[in-house]
Amino acid sequence: MTIRVTVAHARQAKLGGPGVLCAPGIRGWCEQHGIDLQAFLDEGLPIEQLEAIDDAYAQRVAAIARADAEVSCG
Repeated sequence: MTIRVTVAHARQAKLGGPGVLCAPGIRGWCEQHGIDLQAFLDEGLPIEQLEAIDDAYAQRVAAIARADAEVSCG
């Protein structure tokens, strides 16, 4: 089963203080990391794509998505 990371996961990933939780912040973060925002919004991204990004926010989002998948399957 492929875990899909969604914008809902991204909105949960606040890293102490203002994160990229707002739409312009998520848009800018996607541009910075070469992520197709429309694909992210429409269908989510494979977790491996975020885990490959050397960025604390990406790692936090991936961890949230993985935990969410474990709860859903468990």
